[in-house]
Amino acid sequence: LIRMKFLQLLSRKLGKLEMLFQIPFCQKQFPYVCLATSTCLYSKKKKVNSYEHVDQEKYKNLVYSVTSYKTSAQTPETISKENNLLYGPPDKHRTPVKAETKISKNWIPLINPNKRIPLPNSDSNLPMKIALEKTKMPSVTRILQQTIPPQQAFYLERWKQKMILELGTDGFTEYTKKLFLQGELFHAALESIFMSEEMATKEQREDIAISGYLSSVQHVLKDISEVKALESAVQHETLQYLGLVDCVAKYRGQLCVIDWKTSEKPKPSLKNTFDNPLQVAAYIGAINHDANYDFQVSCGLIVVAYKNGSPAHPHFMGPDLCSQYWNKWLLRLEEYVDRN
Repeated sequence: LIRMKFLQLLSRKLGKLEMLFQIPFCQKQFPYVCLATSTCLYSKKKKVNSYEHVDQEKYKNLVYSVTSYKTSAQTPETISKENNLLYGPPDKHRTPVKAETKISKNWIPLINPNKRIPLPNSDSNLPMKIALEKTKMPSVTRILQQTIPPQQAFYLERWKQKMILELGTDGFTEYTKKLFLQGELFHAALESIFMSEEMATKEQREDIAISGYLSSVQHVLKDISEVKALESAVQHETLQYLGLVDCVAKYRGQLCVIDWKTSEKPKPSLKNTFDNPLQVAAYIGAINHDANYDFQVSCGLIVVAYKNGSPAHPHFMGPDLCSQYWNKWLLRLEEYVDRN
């Protein structure tokens, strides 16, 4: 077909055709078949192409896509074009509207607008220490334990089973008792430091169980001042829950509820502390709505101390972050009330 078109083009210009035949062939003999216009001179019959009668103009994009596949690398864009060509363009759906943040039915602000703060009284600089009394009100710890998310409960149970497999049932029970005892000794040592404004006693510093924890928090203690409460009970008079606050003091000039945590594994980010931010937010709300406290708090601090003495991780929670966790705490509290 190409040869026929070529000769038709040349026949229109006789001059050029004559020049073609005037080329001296004596210099070098060329095979005469170069001007053949028929396939009869070939010994082998030309194979019929079954695709010659296909409307290539109509399917040129598909043909090009198939024939160019081996020589061109596929990309997300080319794959998308091929899919559109073969299956048609995808249906365009509207972008789903982001779900609104769920708010508790009994929403109460974190900061108490009705609480009046008296003028500073310099008569006593001792931190407040209110004993925790047994009442029918649930504690913050109990509420969080009974409303733990399924995924978090799964990981907690898996860790527990792993420890039991390594230590045995009795060994795991002994292990948890030691953890609680270390936490109590660590908190007692911190209390003695803040009460006397001196270093911990010699016995506490040399106690192998907590010496690493005390070394771990030394750089954080330098930024803490004006301690207002230590191991003191708080209760939210409206929402009816209570808790025991580790410490209320200024951290780098910001008044915070401070929660001391011990860990054998590093927790460099706030998300590694699981429900601890909700606990801190619950304590902040309780203090702000407890008549026993003549001040309000808007910030929090979680300090994770390590047994090996490596520097503790202080996780500061500003007012905005505390408000976010306060809303989450109210939802957990509402879930607890609905269950009980």
